[in-house]
Amino acid sequence: MFQQAHHISFDLPGWLEPYSQDYMPGTDLKSRMDFVISASRKNVEEGTGGPFAAAIFEIETGELVSLGVNLVMTQGMSFLHAEIVALAVAQRKLGCYDLGEVTATRYELLSSTEPCAMCLGAIPWSGIRQVVTAARDEDARAIGFDEGAKPENWIQSLKSRDINVLADIERESARSVLQLYNLQEGHIYNAE
Repeated sequence: MFQQAHHISFDLPGWLEPYSQDYMPGTDLKSRMDFVISASRKNVEEGTGGPFAAAIFEIETGELVSLGVNLVMTQGMSFLHAEIVALAVAQRKLGCYDLGEVTATRYELLSSTEPCAMCLGAIPWSGIRQVVTAARDEDARAIGFDEGAKPENWIQSLKSRDINVLADIERESARSVLQLYNLQEGHIYNAE
């Protein structure tokens, strides 16, 4: 007899909360990106997931709303990319699926790597007003990840929806995390 799951949940790594508590809010974009990239590195070093991290911040104040890391392998769910985790945690925390309607506060998504096709699809419906990325799609593909069929003009497609995009912020630092994961022979979990 068929039995449907009644509840789906996932667990965040134990180190994530203490790590987040050390964040000092600020308006310096590079500092916020360094925080996100360091989380991606810690995710690799702790063996809690893939080499990706993302966070939601208040644009004007730099206040941290949520931090997500890639949990695909450790939680056994293909959609648990860092961006999706960060968005889910922020939406649950703020009690709203549309972060553009919560308050007058504007939110941004910082990601250690450009969003893949799935994460790119989630961004317009999340309500965030800015996307900031570090490593490029080609950097993730260089170590074997399949980023999906993403339009070449993805930045323009977001901008046409009034979502600002800033790319290549601390790119080399983020690339070094991808290379670390590759050197440690981290699992490249593309669908077969």
